[in-house]
Amino acid sequence: MLKKRSLSIFLISILILSFLFSSNAVTAQGGGTINIFLPLGSKPSVLTVGNGSVSKLNPFFYQTIEEARIVDLTQVNLLTIDRQGMVVENAITGETRSYNGSSYTYTGAADADIVFNPNTGNTIYTFSLRPGMNFADGVTVSADDLIFTIYTFLDPTYDGNTALRSYPILGLTEYQTQVTDEIYIKYEGLYTSIYDIGQGHTWSSSDPWTQAQQTDVWNRLDQALTKEVAKIIDYVVNNYAQYYSLDLIGFSPEQVYANEGLKVALGMKMWGFANVDTSTKILSATYSGRTWDLDYEYPTLADFADEIMLCYNDDYRVAFPYESADGTDIYGNVKTDFIRYWGPLDPEMTGGIPNISGIKKLDQYTVSIELEGFEAPAIYAFGLPIAPLHYYGSVVKYDYAQNKFGFNYGDISTQRNNNAPMGAGPYQFGGAQGDIVGLSTNKYYYKGEPEIDTVKFVPLISPDVVSSVASGNMDLAGFSYNAQRISEIYSLNSNGEISGDIITTAKINNLGYGYIGINARTVKVGSDPSSTASRNLRKALSTALAVGRIPGIEEYYGGDGASVAEYPIVPSSWASPQPADPGFREAFSVGVDGLPIFTPGMTQAQRVIAAQQAALDFFQAAGFTIINRKVVAAPTGAKLGYEVIVPGGGTGDHPAFTILTAARDLLSDIGITLIINDPQDALVLWDALDSGTQELWTAAWGATIDPDLYQVYHSSNTYDEPNSTHSNHYYIKDDELDILIMQARSSDDQALRKELYRQAFDIIMDWGVEIPTYVRNNFQIFSTQRIDTATITPDITTFWGWQNDIEDMRMR
Repeated sequence: MLKKRSLSIFLISILILSFLFSSNAVTAQGGGTINIFLPLGSKPSVLTVGNGSVSKLNPFFYQTIEEARIVDLTQVNLLTIDRQGMVVENAITGETRSYNGSSYTYTGAADADIVFNPNTGNTIYTFSLRPGMNFADGVTVSADDLIFTIYTFLDPTYDGNTALRSYPILGLTEYQTQVTDEIYIKYEGLYTSIYDIGQGHTWSSSDPWTQAQQTDVWNRLDQALTKEVAKIIDYVVNNYAQYYSLDLIGFSPEQVYANEGLKVALGMKMWGFANVDTSTKILSATYSGRTWDLDYEYPTLADFADEIMLCYNDDYRVAFPYESADGTDIYGNVKTDFIRYWGPLDPEMTGGIPNISGIKKLDQYTVSIELEGFEAPAIYAFGLPIAPLHYYGSVVKYDYAQNKFGFNYGDISTQRNNNAPMGAGPYQFGGAQGDIVGLSTNKYYYKGEPEIDTVKFVPLISPDVVSSVASGNMDLAGFSYNAQRISEIYSLNSNGEISGDIITTAKINNLGYGYIGINARTVKVGSDPSSTASRNLRKALSTALAVGRIPGIEEYYGGDGASVAEYPIVPSSWASPQPADPGFREAFSVGVDGLPIFTPGMTQAQRVIAAQQAALDFFQAAGFTIINRKVVAAPTGAKLGYEVIVPGGGTGDHPAFTILTAARDLLSDIGITLIINDPQDALVLWDALDSGTQELWTAAWGATIDPDLYQVYHSSNTYDEPNSTHSNHYYIKDDELDILIMQARSSDDQALRKELYRQAFDIIMDWGVEIPTYVRNNFQIFSTQRIDTATITPDITTFWGWQNDIEDMRMR
């Protein structure tokens, strides 16, 4: 689970799915004109897909979701993932699994075998490729292609978006730094010492490092910081400027796009390092106190960088990856670069490290990768395309036995500069004109040549997404929740529903969920946050909050925009309890006596009365004094009123705001005050969370495909623990929960992990520190009139998109 710092990053997802097109002929790489659109005098089937801007169509270096969805159709993936995000280990023969009451058989390009060796303490991942697969040019896919692909991703100069290099592959550090363990340790020590002594240290001949090495460390850190700040600004501008720049800094998106200084200002504001008075256009830096009049003066990228380092007392280790837009660890990356540069120059270092010892080619179709230790999420790092060596690399430079992997070590320019994607996927690149891209079928695709001849991606203007599909300008598009667009769909379909004769809609849970949190350190009885009395206090508040979730979320999102979450996990995850599972229940629906609070058929008014009585029972059990159904006195350490911080911009614009106001009224009736703090600046919330002073608050978690609970709930990550990630804002410290989290992390048995997580969820809920509130929906819409909707892959989820089974999709 990951948290973004900005005021709306963790609340709003920008067009996770969005697509579109037009019509023309284009020139393909290598010359010649290819008709990627409807040719004159013929009627091939064409699927027109709404998309965004694209520039890097490369399986190694694509940068955006829009680029990824094009590239992915040209590739096969080493891993096969089912609708709940579980790995299909026997993908060659296929595995049948149940989802949403239906059985589905999943097949893929490779089998995956995971074996933990207790003698070495290492884990070996063995991947067996499906024999007989061909790339789009007819060349057979082999283990050599996979070796080439992996070595490209693990080259020390690779700076793309895979997480593979972050895992401890045996021999990877030595290969990337080109030094032995002994030399590595020596230069790691020098780097650490230079860093710890500080940038202001004056070098002397008595220092165990050279002046050049000292200067190099700080130059590299400064350069890396500049790069990270630029990435933050790009992330904010690309994803949020068109929606929020006017409200947040008082300038239109067009003004921001045209002015580098305004881009920096928007980045600083959204990342929590500045405030802007939109009436005067004065931007005030949060930590330095510097100001700029945005009508004529602007902060620079260096100003933004200075502000970040002021916040973290110039400590890169604390600031990153927490502040990074993509999880980059500046300190760790610079350390590797420092060792890679200086280590090989050491007089004691001779020769080199020719390969990554943990990667082995076993036969023509089989490759194994050995990792030190075991980490359950590591398997997902192998969700890589299998790129063709002969197309992206050099066959002449490949000889596995001679430690030649298709390119020169440290030079992946050939892979980087190829912008016409090719692989073994269902489609091949046909050509492009600007953001208009055409794909044609791969007749060699191992699942069979697709029924649809051409897929065309075209730019999509977000507000026009529904009308574009309805009018025939495109066949398929996507958007995140928007009430106006949902209303458009209702009005277009003759049945007045979200799927009908004009548009067919798939609702897809966002990979994340909203919640209301309670800090066990500040909301407790006595001095022990874990005591039964403290838990009963928090469960009293949680019960009052939970009962208002259904009407509150429906009011904010409508009937289709979101659904209520019951457990602290994304419901679409394989680890999430499902309604059909034994023991599944609504969050905070059990009273202090262990009996259900609600009965079937209750109206909302009746539910509120029942929840109010249950809350009173919990307060009484926590040691509060109750007279005539009123709480009149609190036990030592507790209070008769608590504050909840909701980042609604000062206007109540937040999914949980209605829930909070309903709970405030419910609690007020029984003598408890709930103070709703809705600050204009979300930094108020983040500062409280970082310092551990908040009582209650609202936020949302972004989830990862593997539901590791360590970051958010493990005792070591509270704000006051040394080396903490500061991400356990609940202050939940529970030995049993810690053990379950670590057991789940260290097991490769999916069924066992699910049971361990279920036990962990029960403990979290028993602490009364988190009320799951909502899961927002994204929407994929299809033209019912032009696509044979019966051929669209059913039960689309966060992990299983419309592109899956695309070979079977047909146009009408």
